[in-house]
Amino acid sequence: MSSHPFLDPSFHVKWSELKPECVKADMEHAISLAQSRIDKLTKLSPSEMTYENTFGALESATEELNRGWGRLMHLDSVNDFAEQREVIGEMMPAVVSFSSSISLNPALWNVLKQAAQSDWVKDLSPVKQRYIQETLLDFKESGADLPDAVKPEYAELESTLALKTKEYAENVLDSTNAWELLITDESQLAGLPEFAKEGARLDALANGHGSEESPVWRFTQQYTSIQPVLQFADSDELRKSVWEGSCTIGNGAKYDNAKLIEEILDLRERKAALLGYESFADYATSRRMAGSGKNALNFVNELHDQVQDAYLSDMSAVLDYKVEKTGKACDLLDPWEVGYWSEKRRKELYDFDEEDLRPYYSVERVMEGLFAIYSKLFGFTVEQKPTYCVKNGEEVPEGAVEVWHDEVLFYDVYDQETKEHLGSFYADWHPRDSKRSGAWMNCLEAGLPSLNGEARQPHLALMVGNMTKPVGDKPALLSHREVETIFHEFGHLLHQMLSDVEVKSLSGTNVAWDFVELPSQIMENWCWERESVDIFAKHYQTGEAISDELFDKMRAARNYMSGSDFMRQLTFGKLDLELHVNRDQYKGRDIEEIDREILADYRVPMSTKAPSVARRLTHIFAHPTGYASGYYSYKWAEVLEADAFSRFMQEGVLNEQTGKDFRKFILSKGNSKPASELYHDFMGRDPEPKALLKKSGIIK
Repeated sequence: MSSHPFLDPSFHVKWSELKPECVKADMEHAISLAQSRIDKLTKLSPSEMTYENTFGALESATEELNRGWGRLMHLDSVNDFAEQREVIGEMMPAVVSFSSSISLNPALWNVLKQAAQSDWVKDLSPVKQRYIQETLLDFKESGADLPDAVKPEYAELESTLALKTKEYAENVLDSTNAWELLITDESQLAGLPEFAKEGARLDALANGHGSEESPVWRFTQQYTSIQPVLQFADSDELRKSVWEGSCTIGNGAKYDNAKLIEEILDLRERKAALLGYESFADYATSRRMAGSGKNALNFVNELHDQVQDAYLSDMSAVLDYKVEKTGKACDLLDPWEVGYWSEKRRKELYDFDEEDLRPYYSVERVMEGLFAIYSKLFGFTVEQKPTYCVKNGEEVPEGAVEVWHDEVLFYDVYDQETKEHLGSFYADWHPRDSKRSGAWMNCLEAGLPSLNGEARQPHLALMVGNMTKPVGDKPALLSHREVETIFHEFGHLLHQMLSDVEVKSLSGTNVAWDFVELPSQIMENWCWERESVDIFAKHYQTGEAISDELFDKMRAARNYMSGSDFMRQLTFGKLDLELHVNRDQYKGRDIEEIDREILADYRVPMSTKAPSVARRLTHIFAHPTGYASGYYSYKWAEVLEADAFSRFMQEGVLNEQTGKDFRKFILSKGNSKPASELYHDFMGRDPEPKALLKKSGIIK
């Protein structure tokens, strides 16, 4: 076992050695190493300064700390347990305090400013020159120019913010796991797809409920458990119970996030004020494509105005449909009815049941097809490696890669032409109680292209989701939305795997936040084109492709309720930006009152009010920054991807030259150039703002 397992530079991570009792010693050692390197850097005289011993040295100074803390935060996301949670809480103040101290170090800041003015800077590559400028901006945005008297307050603020956001995330996870619903009467499950029923029965058995002779069905607040209920269950009572369960997330006496939301917003506001910004939103967007919080908010408001009629029409149609089918007058829908009656109406309008697609979407075939599509477009190959999860200290079999759970897969990625090892990644697709909800991609180790005759350093990353689990002897059969999610996360992954930037800090997904979703969201388009769908959609039993009739129905129903779906995303962006742009208007007020006020025009009235989504919106409140003042970026990037995909539509969705250009100008470039320039390089023009509205069927 390594003396400092969290810091071990081995490319294949020894996950079984990453134990809570190692955290304190490892993080303290990593901080000590980083501090000694920074101390050395601060002693340089102007005549001694080079790129390598200033900006280059700064980038590598915290390498071990970034590695160790990154691995720990990953385990916190996929394998939460009490001892690990406790040691994270113990060490987080020290880690955050040290990280904050770097930009607050006046001697270091003075060296960097002097180095940036050196004559040798002009002889550096454009990428290194950009890194210098980006680093100076990073330091300024992290308090480097604050008066010495204010710096301790700023450092304390950062530490407190990290702890508060982690507490918020734990409340969401714990309240999610605290809820379950056990059903003993099978008649209550009428309408549920067989996969959902069987999954609930097996889940109950696995948790000690029922037997083969006397089955029980267990439902949780995991998306894959509640979504089929809300969409398909005929029992109004069952749907209501599941929906009411969702109202307990981040809510109730034990897990109430309302106070934390207020505290987090206050801390962010104070941070922005210390740094000279009018609002946290201005701070967060200052170097993004939007440029300011108000610009981002205007973007959301303008989209809202263009989408509202379609949204109201969608919701009115669902209400009218319910009235027609039940023969009972109804003024308002209940929130647990919307998905159910929407699905009924879709089946009738398009003769299309989304569940008919599920047998064609086994996760194994989806992954194989995914690799085939993008290998052809972007010029790489993927090889799956055998994996092994160590449980009792045993040795990992020769040739296998250690993983953190039995379900985790591992893949190597190679360049087709050069045969270079570009990177590797883990994939972890199914929900567990110890795993946070949602889907995400993270980079564990950023790589480098071949430089100065040295071999390429491969990237190491991961994709995580909470998709439908295998049921009985069937493989995991996914919904179409889950397939889109895998394609989405693979787009983020390729942004990292195919990055070819000579400075790690500018590689991969380290781009403007409202540009980062372009590579991921554009990938979802290949889930809708016949050429590409035929590659990954094969019936798990017969191997047959989706029939023309079913495919045509799927395409025809693509924009069904698009106004409603569009508005849902705008709702999150609006709430996020209002809370951060116009903080004074909402300070000290009840979050439910604030929610209703901000989103009055973003929702239709329901007969039962739901608690504010802010209580469980981990994108916004589970990280010191995360997507805070940045949720709008999903729609911003959708505008870009809808426009960019038009080039593939014109030149061929599997056109290799178009794919090579997308890799060359977008996927490989990271943050080596401004986002607007990268987009222009690929499209030869600026984006068409109405592209997304046209794609969604909102406008013609």
